[in-house]
Amino acid sequence: MLLMLLLVSSILVCYAGNLNGDFDITWGDGRGKILNNGQLLTLSLDRASGSGFQSKHEYLFGKIDMQIKLVPGNSAGTVTTYYLSSKRSTWDEIDLEFLGNLSGDPYILHTNIYTQGKGDREQQFYLWFDPTSNFHTYSILWNPQRIILSVDGTPIREFKNLEASIGVPFPKSQPMRIFSSLWNADDWATRGGLVKTDWSQAPFTASYQNFNANACVWSSGASSCSSSSSSTSRPTSKSWLKEVLDTSKQERLKWVQKNYMIYNYCIDIKRFPQGLPPECRIKL
Repeated sequence: MLLMLLLVSSILVCYAGNLNGDFDITWGDGRGKILNNGQLLTLSLDRASGSGFQSKHEYLFGKIDMQIKLVPGNSAGTVTTYYLSSKRSTWDEIDLEFLGNLSGDPYILHTNIYTQGKGDREQQFYLWFDPTSNFHTYSILWNPQRIILSVDGTPIREFKNLEASIGVPFPKSQPMRIFSSLWNADDWATRGGLVKTDWSQAPFTASYQNFNANACVWSSGASSCSSSSSSTSRPTSKSWLKEVLDTSKQERLKWVQKNYMIYNYCIDIKRFPQGLPPECRIKL
């Protein structure tokens, strides 16, 4: 009974509605703030410094949602990152970076997936809405079979576990924390660095709310989902562990990639003259 209570409590920790219980502001000298009794988190950037936060927990698989409102107006040169990372020498990482732009020009959502320290799996997208006027939900589904990145419930990218079939490593054994930051990257972020940050518009601010992680919390070398017992109090709470894209979501994924994808490493023959990466040579 004690084991079951510990298991349930460790699973429910990640449902905490108060951001103070989920995250620590890790840098920025006061530029990162948790406000409104833990219901809102903001990161700011000025000429002196950006800011960032990280999750209190590590996760080994999960379905993680965060609502984000990006820097409005002239955000050129700024980058807002939101990602999972194991932060080891041969790290795993699931990466979303929002590249700012001049007023009226679209943000670029830059995605990448690192396995055992190797990335180079970039896909970039425009968004089909203004991500600065309201909060929108950015989701990472990470289970042993696949990684699915979604925006407001619409999948934009799927990375399948092909380790057994073709030997491409998949993030499956390193627990990861959530990280986010707002920082100046005007040497590359906007039009390859041609457009610089306009510091007269500072401070730049990104906002976060309504975090939810239905996930396996990693603590003291063990996962809160290690028990396979069917007697847990939430019998459907782990359905994401086997979640796949149904037909409708597959069609939405195709729609996004046809209309809003602006870069795909899997078709960049010039970048890979010796041959595309192995995961790109099969139908994903």
